[in-house]
Amino acid sequence: MDLATALRQASRRLEQAGIDAPRLTAEVLLCALLERPRSYLYAHPEEALPPEAAARYESMLAQRLAGKPTQYITGRQEFYGRVFKVTPDVLIPRPETEHVVEAALEYASDLGAIVDVACGSGAIAVTLSLETGRRVVGTDISLAALAVAAENVRALGARVELVTCDLLAAFASSSLDLVVSNPPYIAEAEAPQLPREVREYEPPGALLAGPDGLEVYRRLIAEAHRTLRPGGRLIVELGYGRLPAVRAMLEAGWNEVRVWPDLAGRPRVLAARKREQAP
Repeated sequence: MDLATALRQASRRLEQAGIDAPRLTAEVLLCALLERPRSYLYAHPEEALPPEAAARYESMLAQRLAGKPTQYITGRQEFYGRVFKVTPDVLIPRPETEHVVEAALEYASDLGAIVDVACGSGAIAVTLSLETGRRVVGTDISLAALAVAAENVRALGARVELVTCDLLAAFASSSLDLVVSNPPYIAEAEAPQLPREVREYEPPGALLAGPDGLEVYRRLIAEAHRTLRPGGRLIVELGYGRLPAVRAMLEAGWNEVRVWPDLAGRPRVLAARKREQAP
């Protein structure tokens, strides 16, 4: 079987199974297998796919057809122009989360100590370190997630220290300047409506946040207020429909609340400044 035939057959099977972007998925899986860029597939369509490689490709396709996300099959995901290792122990970084990085970069030059809470794969922490040239701390309660983050820190050469703790429990009061986070924000009742790829494969601890999806926001905002210096900033990703409730949590002790939309126009990122003095 040559590469063109393998891609054609794989694309048809993925399309028949209702997999989004079937051709692209077939190409990404084959590129990961061959360790080649997508351009190679078009430049060498007649190249034979050896039987052993064909068997491995079939295994990858079977996993995707069963619902396993492409990123967990290939073990990688691009974020902010860099490739990160991902496993089922961490949430797959989404393009929307790049807005958190962009918001943080607006304030990072004026602030000192930066902490990425619930850092998962380390995508935000590593990116902020590499984009600013500064040391960043990433925290997570999951040792398995931190192991993945550590691999990304080493592979990408970032100045990131990883700390095992619940939210900001490891930090002293008024010791930080910038706290960023993409926290869990899915309500438990919403879990059955999530896409199969998310519901069955991504870590629940990185997704679910109590009955109303606001449990982690409540705790994080309180912890950020404790650990931030006066004038420090908190930046969080917003789940769908969460803006009014999160904004209400910031009425006391915070000011300069700012919201960024995503490309679809939905509120995606919120920043708030800890008041210099309590109102």
